[in-house]
Amino acid sequence: MYALIETGGKQYRIQEGDILSVEKLSVNEGENISFDKVLLIGGEDGVKVGKPYVEGAAVEGEVLFHGKGKKIVVFKYKAKKNYRKKQGHRQPFTRVKITKING
Repeated sequence: MYALIETGGKQYRIQEGDILSVEKLSVNEGENISFDKVLLIGGEDGVKVGKPYVEGAAVEGEVLFHGKGKKIVVFKYKAKKNYRKKQGHRQPFTRVKITKING
């Protein structure tokens, strides 16, 4: 069984047991979380497509830890004008393990 969920402005295709990194969530480490924005559920008994979300469907997961992604460098410059600006960024994320798909 698999599902398509929406969180943090992005969509993820998941199955039970998957570990994924999503945009940072305000949930403590070790706690359970429920994603109720389920767009699609598929399995052996067919596919359920939501309009926009599947009613009564939820995906449960466990928050493993919070972290920061790899550093990216943002470098801006204008040729021949002696303008240079260097900046770094590390995007925060939450690692979640999917435990159950209800639907």
